[in-house]
Amino acid sequence: MSHSIVNSSTAPIQNVALCLSALKRSMGRSHHLPGLVCFYGPSGYGKSFGAAYVADHCRAHYVEAKSSWTKKALLLAILQEMRISPAKTLYEMTDQVAEQLVHSQRPLIIDEVDHIADKGYIEILRDIYEGSNAALLLIGEEHLPAKLRKWERFHGRVLDWVPAQPADIKDAQALRQLYCGEVKIGDDLLARIVEVSRGSVRRVCVNLERVQSEAMLDGRDSIDLNVWGKRELFTGEAPVRRIV
Repeated sequence: MSHSIVNSSTAPIQNVALCLSALKRSMGRSHHLPGLVCFYGPSGYGKSFGAAYVADHCRAHYVEAKSSWTKKALLLAILQEMRISPAKTLYEMTDQVAEQLVHSQRPLIIDEVDHIADKGYIEILRDIYEGSNAALLLIGEEHLPAKLRKWERFHGRVLDWVPAQPADIKDAQALRQLYCGEVKIGDDLLARIVEVSRGSVRRVCVNLERVQSEAMLDGRDSIDLNVWGKRELFTGEAPVRRIV
């Protein structure tokens, strides 16, 4: 896995590299190959974190779908991202999106695609793709590939299925470097954070912030597993109520 991607505000975690690599494969594909790429995985794995970086790096149009959106709302959001005044009908708006992708030669990233699949209007993305032949990166949860299987014409236009990877120690080291400027967190404590976070980049970040805050409250500029002791780390589970 590549860990080489970094800027001043983005940690070089592996899912940033995977997301960027996936979109670049679609952008650089031969003309006869399909151009849809699906990047999927559990919540908290840093998929949207990676998508935000990739959108900036590749000058991609980026839209995050909402659970309440209709077909019209999706198209309006894409056109707003493109800074285009929408036409009156869904047909015309779809054509506007496709024409802009052809004209700009920029890719399109749709995050939270599960909402679109669950509402049953995934074909509108196929219409956009067919009308533009643009690179489209679709991001969703772990079961997104299974959800998309019911739309065979859409499923068959996917160039690559890219599973997001669980956070590892290298990811945690990169996040530590980015977010923990006040306190040095020992590698043994960092390894424990990775273990309890169970692959979630989000939980790693929560735990890094928790450790740094408590160390600063204790007046420390460094902390390791021995000093941390038996204090709890965030696992994502709600604490069991203690009945007195």
